[in-house]
Amino acid sequence: MSGRELSLTVPPERDGQTVERVLRGELGLSKSLLGHLKWTPGAVRVNGAAARCGESVRAGDVLTVLLEERRRPSEAPALCELPLDIVYEDADLLVLNKPAGLPMHDRGGGPTLAGALRYHLGEDCSAHFVNRLDRGTSGLLIAAKSGYVHDRLRRALHTSALEREYRALCHGMPEPPEGTVTLPIGPAEGRFYMRRVRPDGQSARTEYAVLERRADFCLLRLKPVTGRTHQLRVHMSALGCPLLGDMLYGAPEGDPIARPALHSYSLRFLHPLTGEALSFIVPLPEDVARLLRRETGSA
Repeated sequence: MSGRELSLTVPPERDGQTVERVLRGELGLSKSLLGHLKWTPGAVRVNGAAARCGESVRAGDVLTVLLEERRRPSEAPALCELPLDIVYEDADLLVLNKPAGLPMHDRGGGPTLAGALRYHLGEDCSAHFVNRLDRGTSGLLIAAKSGYVHDRLRRALHTSALEREYRALCHGMPEPPEGTVTLPIGPAEGRFYMRRVRPDGQSARTEYAVLERRADFCLLRLKPVTGRTHQLRVHMSALGCPLLGDMLYGAPEGDPIARPALHSYSLRFLHPLTGEALSFIVPLPEDVARLLRRETGSA
């Protein structure tokens, strides 16, 4: 079990409100988390004394909340001692640079990013991924160290408070070279893992732009405005420009890269507790960068 303690001084405009209302309004606690706090002795305190969520508080009172993390043993990922490329870490979250080929989770019991993260944080600690990357996708992602921080960041996804950009190599040249794809995405019949464009699918929006052009492929900037499964891969395939190495969505066999050439390149977000603006960029991984160098004749 691990936890995070949050404190706040009740502002004048919250005078006379209940603990629950103050927590929801000032800290953005979800209903489910508040429900957990109500049944956890000592999790909520006012001026150092245990309090109930239905009690009223006065302006100037110090309200403290202990956010404990509990995970049943059956839910914990298997520990695996793998090196992590940690771009940023503080008491509340981490930003990781995920290598291609490593799954985030794996029901088969093999090495996972979740298991490596549990090993790094400690066996009793819990982490929650905010955004997800396919096994073959590399690059930046966020892991929250508490359910509270995870909830705050998940609500910020696809808003100006949390923006992501990807880099990708695609076959051909999309026309126009810059634009927005708004094709709905849903499951592909008979293929559990695969998605396709379909009229009855979920709305999906991707912004793209060609950054560099080569003889047979392009380097793209991709921004997912929504977050559907395989969205970037499906949308580029729908434009007739599947990603290099992405045989699931139309890349030919024999591509010079053995996985979809997709990289989570940049993250910009507001820290959910401090409000600090954080920004991170990681360069293209070697397998993608090598293809660009080869096409320009660089060593």
